[in-house]
Amino acid sequence: MAKCYFTGKRRSFGHSRSFSFKLTNRAWKPNLQRRRIMINGQMRTVMVSTKALRTLVKTKVK
Repeated sequence: MAKCYFTGKRRSFGHSRSFSFKLTNRAWKPNLQRRRIMINGQMRTVMVSTKALRTLVKTKVK
């Protein structure tokens, strides 16, 4: 199962509700991207959520 390297985001589970109020199982998947990032001086390929990726870009620019 995919997981964000920085935030730890995973799939979350719940129910879909139809108009008749029946429950069906469903899952919400985080928007994960495979990126090469330098960690401790080494290039590593990791799964990163887009929110974490945007935060990384912000901290890198400053």
